[in-house]
Parts: sequence; C-alpha cells; structure tokens
Amino acid sequence: MGSDETSTVADRSAPTRAAPAPDRRYDCLDDAARLARRYLDGPGDRPVTAAAGLDELRAVLARPLPDEGEDPSAVVESLARDVEPGLVASGGPRYFGFVIGGAVPTAVAADWLVSAWDQNGGGFVASPALSVVEEVAAAWVRELLGVPASSGVGFVTGCQMANFTCLAAARHAVLRDAGWDVEAHGLHGAPRIRVLTGEYAHVTIGVACRLLGLGQLVDVVPADNQGRMRADALSEALADGADGPTIVCAQAGEINTGAFDPFLDIARLCRDHRAWLHIDGAFGLWAAASQRRHTLVAGAEQANSWATDGHKWLNVPYDCGIAIVADAQAHLAAMTSTSAYVPAHAADVPYGLDWTPEFSRRARGVTVFAALRQLGRHGLADLIDRCCDHAGLIARRLAAEPGLEIVNDVVLNQVLVRFGDDDALTDAVIERVQRDGVCWLAGSTFRGRRVMRISVVGWQTTPADAHRSADAIITAVRAAGG
Repeated sequence: MGSDETSTVADRSAPTRAAPAPDRRYDCLDDAARLARRYLDGPGDRPVTAAAGLDELRAVLARPLPDEGEDPSAVVESLARDVEPGLVASGGPRYFGFVIGGAVPTAVAADWLVSAWDQNGGGFVASPALSVVEEVAAAWVRELLGVPASSGVGFVTGCQMANFTCLAAARHAVLRDAGWDVEAHGLHGAPRIRVLTGEYAHVTIGVACRLLGLGQLVDVVPADNQGRMRADALSEALADGADGPTIVCAQAGEINTGAFDPFLDIARLCRDHRAWLHIDGAFGLWAAASQRRHTLVAGAEQANSWATDGHKWLNVPYDCGIAIVADAQAHLAAMTSTSAYVPAHAADVPYGLDWTPEFSRRARGVTVFAALRQLGRHGLADLIDRCCDHAGLIARRLAAEPGLEIVNDVVLNQVLVRFGDDDALTDAVIERVQRDGVCWLAGSTFRGRRVMRISVVGWQTTPADAHRSADAIITAVRAAGG
C-alpha cells in the first residue's frame, strides 16, 4: 500500500470535529451601527419634534427588571425601536432650540471608538494614546480661539463644568494674590471675593459660583438693549467696590441675542483694578475662527479664562465642554488630583485629571480631534459663517411679514422674534410651530417680553432649510390669528 493510500485510510478513520460555534458576543455592535445609520439618514425628513409623550414612553420603557439576562441583539433592537418615537431630531438641519448642534460623522465614529476602547481619559498611564490625542486637540483649540499657547485646557461635560473649572482657577488666583491658600484652608476666614456679572449672564455662572462657595449674591452690572454688559457701568461698579479679590464674568454670545460684551474696554478695566476676567463663550467664542466675524471677539484674548462647548459649534456628540485658563499654574492648583497609586509625572506628560474636576472620565477630546480633522480650519470657519448667514436669511424673511418684529441685532446665529405686542400670541405661535414639527425652536423672555428664540448652529442646515422654517413660522402665525 502506498503512502498516499495509507494517509487516505487514516483520514477516513479519524473522528470528525464540529466547526467551532461563531462568536456572537459582538453582533450587537453591528446591529447598533446599522440602526444608528438608519437613524442618521432620517432627520432631514422626519418631524423635528418627538412623536411620543411622557405617558407613552413610560408605558413602553418602564418594565420590570428581568431576572435573567436578555439576548444583546434583542436589547439593542428593542431599545432603538422603543425610544425612537421620543427622540427629538436635534442633530438635524431644522432644529433651532437651545443652541444644540448636530454631530459631524467623523466625530460620531470617533465617539463609538472611544466607547469601544473604554479608556480612562484621566491620565497618560491609563491611556497614553488618547492622552496625546487630547493634548493635540487642546493645542488646536487654543490656536483657533487665539488664546495663549501656554494656557491650561480641560475637557469637561459642558459649559456648566467649564465655567466651574475656570472660576475655581480664578478663586485660587485672586485669593492667592490676597495671601490666602483656598485649597489648604477653604473659604472660612478668607477675604471676600467679589463677583461681577452682566445683567444677562447665563444661569451656569450663578450655579458655578454657588458650587464654589462664592454664593449667588453676585453684583449685577447693567446691560444695554442687546444684553451687552455696559463698560461704563462696570467701571463705576469696580470703582465703588472694596479693593479686594475680584472676578468679572463677561459673555461672548448672549444666550438670547448672540451679542458680545465690549471686551477691549472690559479687559482694560480689569487690568486697572487687578480683577480676573472670565469669558463665558459657550457658542459665541467660536466667532474667533471666522475671518468674517472674528472682530466680534476683539479683546477676548486678553481675558484670564474662557469656557466654551464642543457640542455646540464644533458639532461633536454630547457631552463635551472646554475649560481654558491662561494661568496654567492656577488651573493646576485648583484641579490637580493626587494619590499614592497615581504615578508622579513630569509637567509635560499629559494628564487629564490635572485640568478637570473628574479623576476618571471619558476621553472627550477625541471627538474634538476628529471633528477638527474632518472640518479643517477653513471648514470650521465655513460652518460658522453658514449658520450665521442662515440666521440672517430667516430674520429677513420674518421681518418682511406685517406684525412680526425682529427684537435683536442679528450679529451671529441668534434671532429673536416677537409677534405683535402680545406675549400670548408669541407663545401660541411657538407652540404651534413645535407641534407642526417642520422645525423646532424655543421660547424665551428678553427684557420682560416673551420672544421666539431661533438658534442656528447645526452643520446640516442649508438655505432651503432656512426658507422652509421661515415658511412654517409664517404659516403658524397666520393660523394663530397674527
């Protein structure tokens, strides 16, 4: 018998082994990608408002906790199916409420990878690669916003925590200069810190002061008819106050009108009175990246700290805020976390926990890195300018209608509309537009009057969307009896 024949007989007599079962542990990831793609393909056509209300959502989602685990793919499928009626198309081209941007595709994909990698963004030893990615993203942000290259940068949840982080650094610095170590001794017995804010400062400034033990009794500086802090009133307030630790909070992009405080004058006054200048620029600070609108932030680069959002004009997924402090040592003193099990590190080694209140956190700067690579410097500028142009188009369309008043100077992406001299009619039009679902916009109160507030900040909005939204608003006001 030849060797080939012997081999064949041996093969026939060998036991047959079953093929290994396919690994199904991660099939749900493919399911999620498919369902996400289906959702992202739809916001241009679906109603912007949610289809289901609170009771309907609770009836579907509020179920007993199962005793036994469920199939992962079934969980993902049912989750997508059950929540979709209650989703608002805030990432779509006609969502103009609460200054919420969409998410550019690269940032979404990067966010998925961040979840898959599951790295702690708190420090280099826990995630060397993502720490360097955030270091690069921070450098790009400093460059785009025109702030000092040596500034500390922390990626936090949103502008609330960005304001908190910056004002913590401010608290450290002004008390340090007064001879008090707040990190060592707390606030009991410390010199009183005076905080001055504009009349229309965002609520997150007050919350940050409260969390930092600075109280809510800040000194309010009067504003003009666009919500801008009046430099002359600030000058009087600083001159009348005690010569002690002082923080001034200015604003880049008033939340209703989009107006900018006069930073050149404010910065000069702060220098003269040795006051710390903080700028809350959740969306408006990004005007610095536009060649057409960068003059709006002239003087802002002279501040001591800045707070902004990535999930507004950078159009990255929630959540992503950015805290920037010119005095990096004050930033470190206020935020650095240490422990025996955390390796000591040189100053040039990137550790996120040095710059944020969180010890462990998601690597939020990765989506900023990805979005800025997709957009580039010119793409970001174009995105900002397009949104502002769309806001201007909507304002012009509405201003041409009898009985409709554009309340603000449309200098950026914010449009305030008033329907007659009637709060009830204004609210009725807002409610009708929201219910119709062509676009979604919010109501607000500015200078004691109810207004419709339109905020254009999404990357997908086109002139056609602006026209379609203006048509929907005009139809709603006519139907409401305006």
